[in-house]
This record gives sequence, C-alpha cells and structure tokens, in this order.
Amino acid sequence: MELFERRQKIAELVNSRGKVKVTELAELFGISEVSVRTDLADLEAKGLISRVHGGAVSSYKTYYNMDMQQRLAANRENKDKIAARVAQMIEDNDTVMLNSGTTTLSIFRKIPQSLNLSIVTNSIAIALEAADNPSFNVVLLGGSINPKYQFVYGDNANAQLMGYHADKLILSVDGITAENGFTTYYDREAEIDRLMLLNSATRIVAADSSKLGRTAFKHIAPITDADYIITNSDSSKDDDIAELKEYNSNIITV
Repeated sequence: MELFERRQKIAELVNSRGKVKVTELAELFGISEVSVRTDLADLEAKGLISRVHGGAVSSYKTYYNMDMQQRLAANRENKDKIAARVAQMIEDNDTVMLNSGTTTLSIFRKIPQSLNLSIVTNSIAIALEAADNPSFNVVLLGGSINPKYQFVYGDNANAQLMGYHADKLILSVDGITAENGFTTYYDREAEIDRLMLLNSATRIVAADSSKLGRTAFKHIAPITDADYIITNSDSSKDDDIAELKEYNSNIITV
C-alpha cells in the first residue's frame, strides 16, 4: 500500500471510530509503531487528526468552527439520549443552572414544560426559549456577548453568578480526561463554568462520547468536582470510561 493511501485510510479510521491506538494501527497495516507515529504526526500537522498518548483522536477543529445549528445536528442521536436521561433528574421547584452549548440546549428542550423552575444561564438560546414558558423564572446573566455561539461572559456575568445558588447544575464541556479533568475550547466561559460548579448542590456534567479522552484548550475543573457524568454508550470509549471511573464512580451511560 502506498504511503499516501495508508495515511488516508488511517485518517478515515480515526474520524470514524473517534479514537485509535498506535498498536492497533501497526497490526492492521503490518508496519512498525515508529512508522505509525510518523504517519500520525503528518496527519496532525495537516489538521486531520489529533495525537494523544498511545494513539490519536479525530480532529475537533471542524466541530469547533461550526455554528450553533451545525453543532446541534452533530452527534444528534447521542445528544438526544443524554438529554432524555438528564431531564429525568430535574424536579418541580428546582433552581437549575445551565451553561451554554448544544448539549445543554438539547437537555433544556427535554425538560418537562409543566415544571415550575428557576433557570440561571449564560446561554442566550436557552434563555430565549425558556422565556416563552410562564412556569419558568429565567435569569440570563449580563455581560459581554459571543454572537457566534450565543453566550454571555465576563466580569459582570461572573459577579452576578456569585449571587445565585442552584439545586442542580447541567454543565456541557468539550473534553473529559482523568488527567486533565473537564476542559473547554472557550477560555472566556471557563470561569463561569467553575463558578457554576461552586454554586450548585448537585453538579451534572453532560457530554457525548466524542468528548471522552479529549483535552480542550482551557481547564475547568477536575472530574471529582462533578456529582454525575452522563454520556452515551460507545464501545470504542470503554477504556476511557474505565479510567474515569477510577476517579469518579458516578458515570452514567445511556
């Protein structure tokens, strides 16, 4: 097999499976692990994959550059499963904090509209939809606006957030690993995420399996800071889930 063809097939495997190991690729293509690492380095330099310890994961750059509607369509089935499970954890008269993200928006849409809730969020999209329901008392944090991803951030939002306490937090993140904890690509939202964790009684982190084993740009908190981590079943992520459970046993797969 030609070098170009092999690297193309490796890129396809990484992006279809989400994650592959160097040892697996070496066996599959009948080449040395050194050659595999060279291939992965070349693919990473081209932005096609991202290398991690012992292997590679699909590149997140494409997802990072999507707008809100495109992200809602990505991994839609898994997000819907997660949303249905998390929505079951919300009870009448709860005060609920939600950060921004398509996962939290999907969860909000699954919450029964008959519940009486107080909702605190920095997500403009969630606030606008929640405002239509007279049973919801909605607080949209004030501050600077990120128009592409429709969230509020900054010192004013952080200061306002310190005045609230929630029964439950629903937090969406971009990466989860045992070593680096919860991470996000948006450094301007990381402090809001930390404050939401600090000011909530029950802390629920919701992320589809593509976020497992991935470290994004900005650290939020260690995985021990969550009371529950809700994700979807994915056999290719069994090792990641097993490692996470060594530090946080309350991981629920749907």
